[in-house]
Order: sequence, then C-alpha cells, then structure tokens
Amino acid sequence: MRLSRSKKLVLFGVALVMVGLAGRASADTTPSAAPAPAPATSSATPAAKPATKPAPKPTKPKPKPTKPATVKAGAHKTGGPAGSKMTTGTKGVALTFDDGPDPAQTPKILKLLAQNHIHATFCLVGQNVQKHPELVRQIVAGGHTLCNHTWNHNLKLGKQPAAQIKADLARTNAAIRKAVPNAQIRFFRAPGGNFTPGVVAVAKQLGMTSLYWKVDPRDWDHPKGETAAQHRARVIAQVEKRTHAGSIVLSHDYAQPDTIAAYRTLIPWLKKRYRLIGL
Repeated sequence: MRLSRSKKLVLFGVALVMVGLAGRASADTTPSAAPAPAPATSSATPAAKPATKPAPKPTKPKPKPTKPATVKAGAHKTGGPAGSKMTTGTKGVALTFDDGPDPAQTPKILKLLAQNHIHATFCLVGQNVQKHPELVRQIVAGGHTLCNHTWNHNLKLGKQPAAQIKADLARTNAAIRKAVPNAQIRFFRAPGGNFTPGVVAVAKQLGMTSLYWKVDPRDWDHPKGETAAQHRARVIAQVEKRTHAGSIVLSHDYAQPDTIAAYRTLIPWLKKRYRLIGL
C-alpha cells in the first residue's frame, strides 16, 4: 500500500523526534566527571610544634659573698651611744680617769703620768671638785684635759628634763672653774656611759663633746674572792688585749689603788706600742 506524501512526512517527523529523545536520554544517563575530592581534614587540631627557646645569653657568675674583713677594735668605728665619741680619731691612744679627784689616788696617778711624760683626761665629779679644788689645779698644771662627769655621778641624769641636765652640768663646770678660773672643759662623760640624745645635746650647748670609750677593763669591779694581785692582773690583761690604735681607755682614779698599781706596768707596755695622748 502506498502512503500518501503527507503521511510520509508525518512519519518522518515522528522518527526525528524519537531519535532526538533517545539522544537526550543517552546524554542524561552518561556520568559526569567527578570533582576532585577535597583534602581530608581531621576534627582534631594538629599539635603545634614546640617553640624552640633561644639559647640563654652567657652571664658572668655572681661572686660568692665574702665575710667582711675583721677590723681591730677602735680602727674605724668612732660613734658611741647617742653620738658620743668612742675613739680618738687618730692612731693615738687616750687614757681617761673617772670619778675623782681623790686625795689619795689622784696624786699618785699624776706623778706616774709626769714621770712618763704622758697627758691623760680626767673626768671629774662636781662634789669631789668642791672638796678638793687643789687637785684640779694639779691636774691642769700637769697639762691634762678636763672632763665634766656630773655633780654627784647620777646614773639616770640622761633621762631627766633638759633643764635639770643643764643645771647639773653647769654646776659642775662652775665648781671646776672656781678652782681654775677660765679652765677649758672640753668633754662630758655620762656616769656609767648612760648617754641619751638629751644629755648629749645639753653637753653640746655647753661647749662639751660627749666622751665614751673603747676599752673598759672594769677596774671598778671587785668580784667576791678576787685578791688585789688578781685584780691588777685582770686589769692589765684586759687593757693589753683590747687596746688598739685609736682606743679610748676607761679607768678610775677615785678609790682604786689597784688601778694605779696596774698602770705602773701598763704605761711602759703601752708606750712601746702607741702614742699616748690627752685628747
């Protein structure tokens, strides 16, 4: 059976449509190229590499602490209690005698000092000055230095009001100057060495330097059972052991015969080693 021209055209069109649909279906089913996979990552943060510490700079080793050099007594320290004078400030050694004048012992020590051409410092108690003014004159005539040691050796004077301290020191100075008019009284020594800022200040107002000491042989102390010979030996040993250049040596002439006897041995020993001065 022959097809008409129009039917042939319809069939040809249907065939073209079918071919087109088949090609499209083939294209849709062809897999496309898969994208390159992303690099795998871990949920855990990778540990950071430990930072490398810079090498420490070389440092000089700290010097080991050293003990301070041992200083001989009196070599440098000059300050006593409340700013009082503790050493001579020179290489010279000063002998000082307290609590006089004593009518029995002071002339003996004055004679011994004169025989050895030595000057010393005498710290005088006002009451004793009033009783023995002639001894004050002998002290000054011998070229020795005067020191105010209060009116009646009041160990607690430094704790009193300034007016009371001044009255005591002025009274003592007046007694000394009654014995020796215009006498120079350069120093003040508190009984027992009980210096306070108040007593040092008053002494300074009156033109006196407060005088302490570096060597105390305790010649005033007489322990029970100690013989006179033992006492002298102890005083000598303490002075020889403790005295160095610049020392101020504390001793007593009042009622201390063993002290005078001890100095008969000590003075030659000291003269060989030090220059003895009277401040």
